[in-house]
Amino acid sequence: MDLSKPIEFSPHALEKMLDRGVTESKVEAAIRTGNPETARKGRLMFRKNFTYNRPWRGKHYAVKQVAPVIAEEADRLIVVTVFVFYF
Repeated sequence: MDLSKPIEFSPHALEKMLDRGVTESKVEAAIRTGNPETARKGRLMFRKNFTYNRPWRGKHYAVKQVAPVIAEEADRLIVVTVFVFYF
């Protein structure tokens, strides 16, 4: 997979990012520098932990883990969805 390709966000991914509290820049950082894992349908998921140290929905968390799922096309990477874990 060529991680230097431009990154494009699906409407579903943008909706989930808003709901789960993560920015495009954090998702891009997870893709470019995170740890890859295989995902369903021939896709890849990347996990990256970021220092958070603030509250999210009423509870304090030290770490935010961003885990986008991407599909590779000939000329770009498509972010299909984004998972976010707080711990």
